[in-house]
Amino acid sequence: MRTALFVIDVQESFRQRPNWAAMSNPGIVDSINPLVETARDNGDLVVWVRHVEPGTGNVFDPARGFVEYLPGLKPLAGEPELVKTSHNPFTTTNAQQILVQHGVGEVAVTGIRTEQCCETTARVASDLGYRTVFVTDATSTNPIEHRDAPPGRDLAEILADPRTLGTREIIERTEYALAGRFATVTGVDALVREWQDRASGRE
Repeated sequence: MRTALFVIDVQESFRQRPNWAAMSNPGIVDSINPLVETARDNGDLVVWVRHVEPGTGNVFDPARGFVEYLPGLKPLAGEPELVKTSHNPFTTTNAQQILVQHGVGEVAVTGIRTEQCCETTARVASDLGYRTVFVTDATSTNPIEHRDAPPGRDLAEILADPRTLGTREIIERTEYALAGRFATVTGVDALVREWQDRASGRE
């Protein structure tokens, strides 16, 4: 069974936002790269995804120059690079066509943000019939304000608000929602071992 490793929205846009200081996994590049290397060694597919919001003037507007991979991530020639405008890459790109062309049966999800684009991708991949693996410690997210919170607060005010949902709670809720329903929830080290065992025929 061929795997597609999705690297979702690990882009400079997020580092330009004040809440980057509160991200759960600021070293996400170091978490993702072992998976990228193992997938390549096994002849599996690495699919690179970036999010854009053209014309908005925000950090996801390509005109601002921040829609670039974080330093340390480097696609190889021939690896698919997709640009999406939806939360998941299937809705607004040809991701599904690419996976079919490459005979993919398993999708592994990494990237930013855990509960948003990553979780949505896992749900859609599962609904499309792929064995889906959610690599929690190769994702990252930030605290979420309460829906009734006043706009325009700085990060300190957001973090001081007891109604703000912390990253640990967000990650836990995502794992609860996905595990056994949409995806197998795992970690980087466990998945690298699984892929290496599969490649060597020990699985």
